[in-house]
Amino acid sequence: MTAASIAGAISFVNLAHAAAPGDPAQGHAKFAACVACHGADGRTPTSPGFPRIGGQNPAYVAAALRAYRSGERNGGMAAMMQPMAKPLSDQDIDNLASYIATLGPQK
Repeated sequence: MTAASIAGAISFVNLAHAAAPGDPAQGHAKFAACVACHGADGRTPTSPGFPRIGGQNPAYVAAALRAYRSGERNGGMAAMMQPMAKPLSDQDIDNLASYIATLGPQK
């Protein structure tokens, strides 16, 4: 398999996932657990070490949450994020990612 065909396959998977967005209203309900660290708008974290997530690309958020949930992402904030992501279903993650994307542009 060539690098171009691998890149094409990855793009296809990303587009397929982006074509089935979650429900932002349902994500809003789940976001209550995120506010303590990321702020009510997702852009005013409560500590300098916490990232601004409001307006983030939903595919990125979903991939990050899935990686935390599976344990694949285990550096940085993993000690805090893995327990938060562990109980989330795929639909919960898609809903959260869609809601977070509505919280304004990244700066």
